[in-house]
Amino acid sequence: EDVDIPSRRVLITGATGLLGRAVFKEFNDNNWNAVGCGYRRAQPRFEQVNLLDSIAVHDIIHDFQPHVPVHCAAERRPDVVESQPDAASQLNVAASANLAKEAAGIGAFLIYISTDYVFDGTSPPYKETDVPNPLNLYGKTKLEGEKAVLENNEETAVLRIPVLYGEVERLEESAVTVMFDKVQFSNKSANMDHWQLRFPTNVKDVAAVCRQLAEKRMLDPSIKGTFHWSGNEQMTKYEMACAIADAFNLPSSHLRPITDSPVVGALRPKNAQLDCSKLEMLGIGQRTPFRAGIRESLWPFLVDKRWRQTVFH
Repeated sequence: EDVDIPSRRVLITGATGLLGRAVFKEFNDNNWNAVGCGYRRAQPRFEQVNLLDSIAVHDIIHDFQPHVPVHCAAERRPDVVESQPDAASQLNVAASANLAKEAAGIGAFLIYISTDYVFDGTSPPYKETDVPNPLNLYGKTKLEGEKAVLENNEETAVLRIPVLYGEVERLEESAVTVMFDKVQFSNKSANMDHWQLRFPTNVKDVAAVCRQLAEKRMLDPSIKGTFHWSGNEQMTKYEMACAIADAFNLPSSHLRPITDSPVVGALRPKNAQLDCSKLEMLGIGQRTPFRAGIRESLWPFLVDKRWRQTVFH
């Protein structure tokens, strides 16, 4: 029998990653014909495409003819970017430029995922028009990626977002969820950063923003340029860890707030809060309260399942 395939087509790069999986699901669940591509973890669910292979990228864009490619793939770990600058630049800049060029060739509207780390964190909140000044190489490569994408395809939306969390396959997938073990194992004290101000954002919310942006764009070709989206609860890592403990009725007295700026690793902006009013004025947005989102994300990793009886029964 004929299967009704939706006529709107979206291609998601980095579909195996934390954000990419959520973006794929959001479009797929909302009457889009979604194809995801990944590299190391692609099969069997997604297409395997090496984004550094310009022929492979050309082929998937021209074969599938997406109306909207959403470019989630990136090296997004600041300390890895510092230690592997060439590889990071290849993925974050060169591959992004090439993808934008191929998308322009078929008249597609590209959504490029960028970061709050393009700002130095000294004068928040940041509007889209504020001048970027990245402190670390990760922020620099993503800013170069933004420029490369916009130069190669005028029909692009750059979407800057902050630290993400969501339904992870392993705790290390997110800088937020990675803290769960330190929270759960309360027999030893754990130092937690209480200096940098973050705005943890659920990947489901970013995915919804991408879909809303894509759908608005299909009705209004003026939708392009740079946009910001972020959760609106300001928290340090220490405060996130306490909120996680609270969400699962776990003790937090073993968590120690460290108020000095970190001395190891890539430099981080103190407060790169994003002003999201531009998208809000378009009627675009979705925000999941942190405690609800983190409970849903971390529930499978809860070691002591006895807690289940007290809360849910």
